[in-house]
Amino acid sequence: MGSKVADLLYWKDTRTSGVVFTGLMVSLLCLLHFSIVSVVAHVALLLLCGTISLRVYRKVLQAIHRGDGTNPFQAYLDVDLTLTQEQKEHLSQQIASRVVSAATQLRHFFLVEDLVDSFKLALLFYILTFVGAVFNGLTLLILGVICLFTIPLLYRQHQAQIDQYVGLVTNQLSHIKAKIRAKIPGTGALASAAAAVSGSKAKAE
Repeated sequence: MGSKVADLLYWKDTRTSGVVFTGLMVSLLCLLHFSIVSVVAHVALLLLCGTISLRVYRKVLQAIHRGDGTNPFQAYLDVDLTLTQEQKEHLSQQIASRVVSAATQLRHFFLVEDLVDSFKLALLFYILTFVGAVFNGLTLLILGVICLFTIPLLYRQHQAQIDQYVGLVTNQLSHIKAKIRAKIPGTGALASAAAAVSGSKAKAE
């Protein structure tokens, strides 16, 4: 599944990626001007018109003895969609693992397990208040889809230069984070104590 998504984003099959990208953009642009109920109803109606027309066409061919009248979608109807017990358990474990991971991260941020991380999240939400005043959710989603289908391709074409700049930015952010931690009362002392404890354990081993 992951490899198929990567192939789409890297435009390995230009036709498939183009169809998916165009479909997503048309759907999102329609949602900008029409309600979601109207868009879903029109898309479903268009799809049903297409499939019913094909089914009737096959029946007409059968009536004039130029076909067997089989359902043109029979191959898809024959696909077994049931899950084995093992697949159900694996899927349940994956969902539970993701839920627990998300809950752990939320607890980490909102119950201030790390003061710097909570400050960073608060700053992010503060910036998002200004972004939300300028853009609505659908506009951001459209920009996100455009970025998803362009940034991976640009990264692959200019990977060396991008990695160099990202490394410089990461180093600067690490220095700033270290300075902030050093100025927060108690944080530096806790980090030193943790380092001392880990050092003593290493020596004992």
